[in-house]
This record gives sequence, C-alpha cells and structure tokens, in this order.
Amino acid sequence: MEEEKAYKTFKEFYPYYLKEHTQRGTRVTHFIGTSLFFVFLVMAIVKLDPLYLLPTVIVPYAFAWVGHFFIEKNKPATFQYPGMSLRGDFKLYFDILLGKQGFSGSSED
Repeated sequence: MEEEKAYKTFKEFYPYYLKEHTQRGTRVTHFIGTSLFFVFLVMAIVKLDPLYLLPTVIVPYAFAWVGHFFIEKNKPATFQYPGMSLRGDFKLYFDILLGKQGFSGSSED
C-alpha cells in the first residue's frame, strides 16, 4: 500500500483535496452540506439559539460523507487532515459560487 504524503501547507494539500472530489455528485453533496451550514449558522444568530449550531457540524459532514462513501468511493480527507479539509470545503464552495470551479471536477463545467 502506498504511503500517503504528509501535507504541511494548504497550498500543497488543495490539489490532493480536489483529486478526492472529482465526481459531480460528491461536489454537489458537499455544496448542499456547506450551504446548509450557513443556513443553520444564520438561524442560530437570528434566533439567538445555540441549539442551531449542532446541525452546523452534523449536516455538512453527513452530506459530504454520503458523497465520499457512496459516490466518490473514497475515504474523506477529514479523517487525516481535519483542518485543511474543512478549509478545502469552504474554498471549493466559494470557488463554485464564483465560477472558478465547476460541479464536474474541472474548472470548466
């Protein structure tokens, strides 16, 4: 079995992150989960109810893991690189919103 590289910087990590998110369905599930993160975060602030913060953790991971286990058929990078993976989730999300990345796994959809 090939030993995984130990990424020290996000700049090194992000190309690996993108390779782990090539299937359209995986990117869609991540996008939905991250969108719901923002919905629950806003609800927690607007309603001044910290219970809405619980789904900000559970819901995005549930959607992402469905994408990894059932669509991409790989292990989420979160298990080995939790901080960089979370940063990658947000970067990919905003890159999709800004048209820098597509749902198909390439910069051109």
